[in-house]
Amino acid sequence: MAKASEKAADPGIPHNGAAGVPHNGTEKAAHAGAETGRPEDSTRVLIADVMLLLRSALVSPERNQLGLLILGVVVVVSGVAYMQIRLNAWNQPFYDALSARNFTAFLNQLTQFAFIAGILLCLVVAQTWLQEMLKLVLRKQATRDLLDQWLKPGRAYRISRAGDIGVNPDQRMAEDVRHLTELSAQLAIGLFQSTLLLLSFVGVLWMLSRSVVFTWDGQEFFIPGYMVWAALFYSGAASWLSWIFGRKLIAYNSERYAREADLRVAMVRTNQHVDAMTLEGGEAHERSTLEQPLNNVLAAMRNLVSALTRLTWITSGYGWFALVAPIIVAAPAYFSGKLSFGALMMAVGAFNQVQQALRWFVDNFAVIADWQATLIRVVSFRQALIALDHLPADSRPRIHRETGAAEELSLRHVELHCNNHVARMSEDVTVHPGERLLITGETGVGKSTMFRAIAGLWTRGSGDIITPPRREIVFLPRSPFLPVGPLRESILYACSGKVADNDIITALDRVGLGKLQNQLDRTGTWDRELPVDEQQRVALVRAVLQHPRWIIMDEALHQLDPASRKTILDMFREELSDVGLIYTGPEVENPDMFTRIVRLERREREEPACAGSPAVHSGEPRKTRSK
Repeated sequence: MAKASEKAADPGIPHNGAAGVPHNGTEKAAHAGAETGRPEDSTRVLIADVMLLLRSALVSPERNQLGLLILGVVVVVSGVAYMQIRLNAWNQPFYDALSARNFTAFLNQLTQFAFIAGILLCLVVAQTWLQEMLKLVLRKQATRDLLDQWLKPGRAYRISRAGDIGVNPDQRMAEDVRHLTELSAQLAIGLFQSTLLLLSFVGVLWMLSRSVVFTWDGQEFFIPGYMVWAALFYSGAASWLSWIFGRKLIAYNSERYAREADLRVAMVRTNQHVDAMTLEGGEAHERSTLEQPLNNVLAAMRNLVSALTRLTWITSGYGWFALVAPIIVAAPAYFSGKLSFGALMMAVGAFNQVQQALRWFVDNFAVIADWQATLIRVVSFRQALIALDHLPADSRPRIHRETGAAEELSLRHVELHCNNHVARMSEDVTVHPGERLLITGETGVGKSTMFRAIAGLWTRGSGDIITPPRREIVFLPRSPFLPVGPLRESILYACSGKVADNDIITALDRVGLGKLQNQLDRTGTWDRELPVDEQQRVALVRAVLQHPRWIIMDEALHQLDPASRKTILDMFREELSDVGLIYTGPEVENPDMFTRIVRLERREREEPACAGSPAVHSGEPRKTRSK
């Protein structure tokens, strides 16, 4: 338990409240200014978020593809708008032919309809293809951009210890990016199409408004643009009421995504430990553990249900009334004889096009809220990654690190500030290639923390760590990383240059894994297929093939059986005799293989070092967090 807490306590970044890093409240509050009560703050930050993603797209390798797709969308949607005008104009002669029972004119208008509908069908199919391709390319660009930011040296580790924002990076880069790009393409094309139809049909509706004549005190008069103003009023009222009843959807969607992520992490954790859970008979306990994150998801969904229900009263009510609203608006002209039946239907079509374009906000308010909540999650994650490189220095004591000569590694006056104690080296050391240092101590004193400090992953403490150039060092943690793929790729992971198969086979034989030489091209999940001691030996093979001057190990020998441990120790006496070794862990059976042994001494602290634990704001509510 001590080691686990040590791991969580040092993110290697400053306290909450560092410049440029929001640290309190929900993601929406911190990012969109919702808690300020000023809509202009929310709008300004929303625009900044969108511009941030646009700038990243403009410098991406996919920018040419995106440009061509956007150009295609503009051309096709413009064509659809033009054909919609043609179709609306077709209404008048068609319905006039029906009202006059003119069969010849009726057949002629059916021919015209087939021509217009055929072109519209082709354009709509093309628009669908372009929209889906735009979603695909946007997702490729956005996912690659986040992966590039996440996997810059040191960032993935630091963000994982930066508070709530680093808890579920996989969901932000996979599910959130997918959702954001799909909604972005859908909403952008819908908004452009609605704007184009609005501009196209306002002129038609304005012209038809001249036929709507009113009589007052025996005199006839008309209101310029009467039907346009009616459509504006109708849609404006619907948009305003939708905003009033649906504005909480953004926060509710953000809350739901955060709680869904917690549930997913909890389930993944249970699945990863299913063997131990079954042996312990812990199914019932795990079931009860999963109940809380599930209840949090359900509570968030209930909030969404209530908000969507209230919003539906507005959207559906206005939707049904839209069936008769244009007829009511144009009725004075029709019943006064100023409009024919065909002209009435043309006016109804134009009114519907205008008010539907104006009602785009109403019809898509829930989708816009969903899009904004997802945008905030993606942008806040990207900004937090970038902020890690620009945060001001922490005021707390930090270990000083520097790269020195290639022929020595020095630890001077090193103290590690762990959770509730300080771990101090009993003496200063300088290790040269060919020397072997054991750093040991009692359980929980901070041996693994010292390993991470030498690697640069733990910064809290004092003293100086002077290391050779990074390319000269190989680190072997207690749990080696074996990526999914062919075994050869796992062995050669991080190796520079070409390595012959004979060298791989020789190294495997040397560590007692000759049985794996026929599986070099087999793809597998090696961290699950191989036992722990074989994983460690594969990691050592990888280290040997890199020809380092230094190997730094954290309890790796204690993961091996006695025979394998003897083999590895013999390797350090023989073919690795010129390699410097620093080993952190309990004392081994034959300490004479080390040229020097240093102990870590424990000193208690009065205040927990983890108080005020630093974190980069995630923008997620902090009610519940999976451990």
